[in-house]
Amino acid sequence: MIRPQPPEDRGSGAPRDVEVRVPAVPEALVTVRTVAADLALRAEFPLDAVDDLRLAVDEACTCLADLARPGTKLTGTFAVDEERISMTASVSTTGPMRLPTDTFAYRVLTVLADDVRVLAETPSSPGDAHRLALRLTMRRPGTTRPGDAAPREDRGARRDSRDVPAVASMHDRPGTSGP
Repeated sequence: MIRPQPPEDRGSGAPRDVEVRVPAVPEALVTVRTVAADLALRAEFPLDAVDDLRLAVDEACTCLADLARPGTKLTGTFAVDEERISMTASVSTTGPMRLPTDTFAYRVLTVLADDVRVLAETPSSPGDAHRLALRLTMRRPGTTRPGDAAPREDRGARRDSRDVPAVASMHDRPGTSGP
């Protein structure tokens, strides 16, 4: 198989970032799901991990689209490196919202992804929209670093959704400026 060489200024292990914006309606979410699968395939993740990522992204985006302010866009931001793919999906909401974490969809999300975070941002000025986001990370099977959670196949029992913090600030994400 012939693989294109990365640009010299980035190196092979440099993260690759992609951002997608689609209307926050169910029929538009297929685009975000397709981008996720394409990025995982290009990063040579195993097919089972690609399928898990596609399903996790779909669940995350669907959960957010249900809470989105009418007419808003869903933003999906992907970061890909040699060890993991991270995706943050966010939408504007009509007011402060809590993402239900006791649903089947959220449970599926926490089983498929290695890490799931719910992020919320309050408006900086009156009249601005609230933002709600889900950030999920999937590690390449077989890769761990000291302090990292074990990859999904090494965990034994699946993680309980109560292990995931309910809400964090969107500004707590290192290396990003927000969704």
